[in-house]
Amino acid sequence: MHFRHTGLAWVCGIGVTLSAVGATSSLDRPALVFTNASCRLEVDLRGGAVGLFRLDPDPSGVNPLQWGTPKVGDQAVRGFGHFLCLDRWGPASEAEAAKGMPYHGEAASVVWTASQEVAWNHTRWEGGMAARLPLAGLSVRRRIEMSRQEAAFVVHEEVTNENPLGRLYNMVQHPTIGAPFLDAHTVVDCNGRRGFAQGGALPHPEEPSAYWPRALTRDGVSVDVRRLGADPEPNVVTYAIEDELGWVTATSPTQGLILGYVWKASDYPWVSHWRDVRDGQPSARGLEFGTTGLHQPYPILVRRGAVWGRPVYEYLDAGQTVRKSYLGFLVRAPQDFVGVGTLTWAGGKLTLHERGGAGREIALAVDTLSLQ
Repeated sequence: MHFRHTGLAWVCGIGVTLSAVGATSSLDRPALVFTNASCRLEVDLRGGAVGLFRLDPDPSGVNPLQWGTPKVGDQAVRGFGHFLCLDRWGPASEAEAAKGMPYHGEAASVVWTASQEVAWNHTRWEGGMAARLPLAGLSVRRRIEMSRQEAAFVVHEEVTNENPLGRLYNMVQHPTIGAPFLDAHTVVDCNGRRGFAQGGALPHPEEPSAYWPRALTRDGVSVDVRRLGADPEPNVVTYAIEDELGWVTATSPTQGLILGYVWKASDYPWVSHWRDVRDGQPSARGLEFGTTGLHQPYPILVRRGAVWGRPVYEYLDAGQTVRKSYLGFLVRAPQDFVGVGTLTWAGGKLTLHERGGAGREIALAVDTLSLQ
């Protein structure tokens, strides 16, 4: 049996756009707002978060990125849903924190500006935004492209070092799923390989290691991190990507939806899974991918240098610009779909192959989108 979703029913649907200049999100916050015949995407300007991504029209209106979402009308600058960690992943050093450097860096703590209003560009919708990180001395420019007909988008980001000297940096995408998309039945899949739980003893926190989808608790118990129940341990687990493309998916049988991301492993060689439980129920899952696999401040990263031969930070010379991209997608799935075993991207088509040899596939036409 093959369950195929190609978007052909939406070929005649021309998207409707809202101007990024003066546009507001469903939360009544300044945002870039993209819509087409199958989805709605809102990218917040008060912190740069992808705060909403849902199928549209959808009777349930489920937003998988419903996590940390501000109340309607709240104008505070903050990270929620899918936010960007830049110039670091995790804590600042004590000295940096005393100077005002926030956890996960400044990108989610500054106001972004709309640099390009959302408009049709012959084959796809495009919009742009930018921000400057004053403490880090970095600027970031973001171009967002959305498919004409599918619930799929690509984000291209350019980070420039505006300092007169070179500096270390890290860049981690932090998509986070929450209820009702996330529950005890939600399963997460990825193509991470060897991994380790964060919080291990220095100088070798990566030992002992395990292989996806297994991870080890502090007591050495092996657990399957695909599902999240009442116990969030291990809390954060990081895996190395060994393929040309990295990917991560979250399948919600309850909602009949799959949220996923795809990126070049040369851009982001690590994928991390943050798991949080509140009142005995799954509360949040981070589907994080980035340039580092070690959740530590820079003094520790510099001393360590690499894990399994993979650097745990990158270097930007004075005036240098680095470019990185990723694709996000959302598709319907049968409620008995057990998860994604493999993902392929070829011939303008993204195909999700079901785990366990069932033979079912879910396909999206993404020929107008590229990571280049």
